[in-house]
Amino acid sequence: MLPDPNSLYGPLDPAPEAGYENAPPRMGFFTDTSVCIGCKACEVACKEWNGVPESGLDLLGMSYDNTGALTANSWRHVAFIEQPRPAGHGVALADVLGAPVDADRTRPVDAGPQFLGMPGAQPPGRGTGVEERTDFRWLMMSDVCKHCTHAACLDVCPTGSLFRTEFGTVVVQEDICNGCGYCISACPYGVIDQRKDDGRAWKCTLCYDRLGAGMTPACAQACPTESIQYGPLDELRERAAARVTTLHDRGVPEARLYGHDPDDGVGGDGAFFLLLDEPEVYGLPPDPVVTTRDLPKMWKRAGLAALAMAAATVAAFVGGSS
Repeated sequence: MLPDPNSLYGPLDPAPEAGYENAPPRMGFFTDTSVCIGCKACEVACKEWNGVPESGLDLLGMSYDNTGALTANSWRHVAFIEQPRPAGHGVALADVLGAPVDADRTRPVDAGPQFLGMPGAQPPGRGTGVEERTDFRWLMMSDVCKHCTHAACLDVCPTGSLFRTEFGTVVVQEDICNGCGYCISACPYGVIDQRKDDGRAWKCTLCYDRLGAGMTPACAQACPTESIQYGPLDELRERAAARVTTLHDRGVPEARLYGHDPDDGVGGDGAFFLLLDEPEVYGLPPDPVVTTRDLPKMWKRAGLAALAMAAATVAAFVGGSS
């Protein structure tokens, strides 16, 4: 029996789809990167509340980003993206820093230390406009599991370790995870990871234990600027749209939402973002698609191929016997 196509793509409310009756409103995160200060309070709060092991003191040589990515031991990752000016405005790095660049015109060649100027009283580009800005800026973003509407990790898990909660979130039950790793390759965002010491999969649970007690997830509770906002997903989407409008009015035309659209390739995310540049700049896929959405077509074609092979076998047997 083929799966219900509606469960693989298109808008839906995931908790009732999973069988919950009288489910509460779907809860989620809205992360406004325009007010993220890179303090990493969310990373620390997540580790402390959930008992996530320390990630080590690796100096990655990537600004202040010592985490690098979402991993089994980093369920929140604060990324630091350094930009001389917003990408896509046609000014090479050499034009800004006065140094030669490599072949792809993105990295200085033997540029040496560069003076970035003293801190100003206004955000970069406020006085000149985004098109004329030539000063340095950081793009900071606290990344997390997206808790997709159509979660491929759920579709491929053979043990039921991954399950949908009544709040619409996706949680891993590590005690019944067999470490097969199917969920890791199925995730379009590359969120899920295995711990090297036990092989089991781990990721953000959106603090499921706190949600059940009516509490705010630890990361959102600890965020000093309210960059991470938690609440009913419909309310967060309205709040996010208003925030984008405000930023556009204030001369930030590059502000955009990511993961908020129920009609996108994953049916919308339970954790979505306001970005100040293209998704690729933050290491996000520009057009994510749930990796299991074509399962009905795949099973149908596999069935037809099996029937054709069986028919050919019978034909060969009959022809040979005659």
